[in-house]
Amino acid sequence: MRTYAQPIAAVAGALALAVTLTACGGSSAASDEKTVTVYSADGLKGEAGDGWYDKVFADFEKKTGIKVKYVEGGSGEMVQRALREKSNTQADVIVTLPPFIQQADSKGLLQPYEPQGADRVDGGDKSGDGKWTSVVNNYFGFIHNKKELAEAPRTWEELLGAEFENRLQYSTPGVAGDGTAVLIKAMHDFGGQEPAMEYLKKLQANNVGPSSSTSKLAPKVDKGELLVANGDVQMNFAQSKSMPNLGIWFPARGTGRPTTFALPYAAGLVDKAPHTENGKKLLDFMLSEGAQREVSAIGGGFPAREDVKATDANAIALAKLMEGVEVFEPDWADIDKNLTTYVDAWKSATGS
Repeated sequence: MRTYAQPIAAVAGALALAVTLTACGGSSAASDEKTVTVYSADGLKGEAGDGWYDKVFADFEKKTGIKVKYVEGGSGEMVQRALREKSNTQADVIVTLPPFIQQADSKGLLQPYEPQGADRVDGGDKSGDGKWTSVVNNYFGFIHNKKELAEAPRTWEELLGAEFENRLQYSTPGVAGDGTAVLIKAMHDFGGQEPAMEYLKKLQANNVGPSSSTSKLAPKVDKGELLVANGDVQMNFAQSKSMPNLGIWFPARGTGRPTTFALPYAAGLVDKAPHTENGKKLLDFMLSEGAQREVSAIGGGFPAREDVKATDANAIALAKLMEGVEVFEPDWADIDKNLTTYVDAWKSATGS
């Protein structure tokens, strides 16, 4: 383990799909060659049009004339949708969280392409064969309602208390990236699959129930419908600008230290993409110095490029939030290989 000192590499997801054009105008025939389609986990596009994606896509279109078609959903859902379309590919770029970017690779959905600037991304935050590269770094976390819980719970064990009955919820493992992250962190903190499932079985007594969308839990926490929910640092930090009751925290086990792990938004070029060259240009643009410098200031995340040192107010607040939190590195190869087994074990333990 290592204790957080500065932003290092890094989930999530709404299952309902929303297709949005970042700009209007032009006939579909005329714009066919000037189009790029992005399938992405949610969190980087602002509900008010003020997210990192909103700014980057608008700047990209202004520079290149290429319009971005955006499709949003849960990390697992985006991979499954691309898989269903494998014989008639629709997406050019896919952006999703671990372990789903590894899943996309193992299922043959990605083609090699190393974007300009990828050499500035840490080796642990990109694939060795050039199939995917992190574009925004991020970490798994939890949120609490600061109005009703002035201090966040410190431990996993506290969440078993009666005060959290029907006021705690986490998104569905295997569907949402952040929901899957609950399993990963629990297995790490409790020392394996069996003790983690024993804990999650107990926690189920307080759990409201499944949720395919992580992002939709934050408004419930902000309003006080829930006291605690799962999330991720980037998404929840951005949401807290309009949801003042959100507080971000990291559970510890017993007397141990709080822990988290990296959950980057990782992007890859889709195999047999209809607009491969446009996809390459967009990936280059997302990793450009200009776009990376806006990751924290606009998106509330951490730059993927190590040579981009953000110093804006958000970057300072994010660094402070991560102080003293131990960051562990999951065995993503094992998780990719055994994800179905882990999710099935969770379903059995919780009766989900």
